[in-house]
This record gives sequence, C-alpha cells and structure tokens, in this order.
Amino acid sequence: MNKDEIKIYWSEEDQLFITEVPELLGCMADGKTHLEAPENVQLVIAEWFDTAKSLGREIHKPKGKLIYA
Repeated sequence: MNKDEIKIYWSEEDQLFITEVPELLGCMADGKTHLEAPENVQLVIAEWFDTAKSLGREIHKPKGKLIYA
C-alpha cells in the first residue's frame, strides 16, 4: 500500500474527479466518482514505481502531508 499523500478534486472542465500524488511527479488519474479516481490512481502509482525501479531511480520515503507556502 502506498503511503504518499493523494489529493482529489473535481475538474469542471473534464467533468471528472482528479487525483494527484504530489511527491510523485506527473502521477495522476481521474474517475467518474470520488471513489473511482483514487482506485485508478493506485494503478498509476504502481506503474510509476515500476518505471522508477527499471530506470534505477531511488524510491523515496513518503513525507506525509505536504505544506505549501
């Protein structure tokens, strides 16, 4: 199970819920419901980690809730 922060919000333009994983650059997914979007992002997270490992990149430890100034 991934322990990175996941943000979810409604996109009026796309008419979908969007999930983003701020610590994983470019890691995001969408879904028709607020439950579907986080489920979909779990697949993308797994692919993100698989790609990082295959490229020999270091896998970070989740920082938890991120604070933005």
